Amino acid sequence: MSDPAQPTFLVSAYSDPVVVQVNGKANYLNCNAFREFIEKVIAEGSRKLFIDFEDCKGMDSTFLGILAGTAIQLRKLTPVGELIVGNLNERNYELICNLGLQNLLTISKDQAAASKTFDALKNQEVSDAKNILKAHENLTAADQENAGKFQDVIAFLRNQVEKQEKHV
Repeated sequence: MSDPAQPTFLVSAYSDPVVVQVNGKANYLNCNAFREFIEKVIAEGSRKLFIDFEDCKGMDSTFLGILAGTAIQLRKLTPVGELIVGNLNERNYELICNLGLQNLLTISKDQAAASKTFDALKNQEVSDAKNILKAHENLTAADQENAGKFQDVIAFLRNQVEKQEKHV
């Protein structure tokens, strides 16, 4: 399981929109896996992404650059995609606006609805969560370097499987 002191990105890759919840500080030290995930879901056809910043403690220019690049990439697609950010605290909102990113992405003003989006996803049953979890555990078993890349996804999926098993 991931270290609670470390920043994490919780994801719901199979929802529409794809949802990423940022926990902790998003920066150059931890955003490579985030970037790879975003590239993968876009390549697989996702056109709408929602980034939830409710638990984000801050972000650096590298992470902001990834957001900008993602928004630009989504705008170039057919059909056109959209990057939505929500639950921004005052500082994170300032960071986005100081760089002009509000012109590239959609800032959700409905904070209550934005947080409910991820809460609903966390509580929904994922019918193939066990298979997805096993696949990611196999990647970690195949190469230990993959453990860091998938630790947050594995933690999220284990949580989903545990919730499912309690309800069965």
